[in-house]
Amino acid sequence: MTGILPAIDPGHTALLLMDYQTGILGSLENAEALLTRAVDAISLIRGAGGQVGYVRIAFEDADYDGVPAASRMAATLARVGRTFDADLPATAIHERVAPEAGDIVVRKTRVGAFSTTDLHEQLRRRDITTLILAGVSTSGVLLSTVPDAVDRDYRVFVLADASADRQPDVHAFLTERIFPRQAYVITTAQLAGLITGG
Repeated sequence: MTGILPAIDPGHTALLLMDYQTGILGSLENAEALLTRAVDAISLIRGAGGQVGYVRIAFEDADYDGVPAASRMAATLARVGRTFDADLPATAIHERVAPEAGDIVVRKTRVGAFSTTDLHEQLRRRDITTLILAGVSTSGVLLSTVPDAVDRDYRVFVLADASADRQPDVHAFLTERIFPRQAYVITTAQLAGLITGG
């Protein structure tokens, strides 16, 4: 989306950190800088009275059994084994951005944030109409979640510098060429001005 960026009403806004998990972040070279920007964004949203939410991918025994053999997720799980077990430290949300009381926390078993969670219902109960998305990875959770969120009638912002992909060129292509067609792509520095209406 081009043009002037709209102000963000924190009372109807949720910052969603997606796949900000210890194991996933450990595969990134720029994880520390990413976490620092995420901490800044969380502070801005909390300080303005907005909602913070977390989406993590993790499987319990029944979840593994429920993945159809023809599913792309089945092939992924066959390749990585049980590295996504829900009780492993690697699937925990990173301690630097750990949830607080009152935050939304959902566990998913597919790439996108909505299809295997009650995230939409939780957001609607809180009268959330605007989402600020930050995720790891850009070509995974963000690419799946942005169009889904738009189709669910949320106004969507992508926090580009608090998101990352193992392939920086893919991250750049998606945030510069694809996401702007459906969402406002911003930085954490821009967020500060938008959240105050400035």
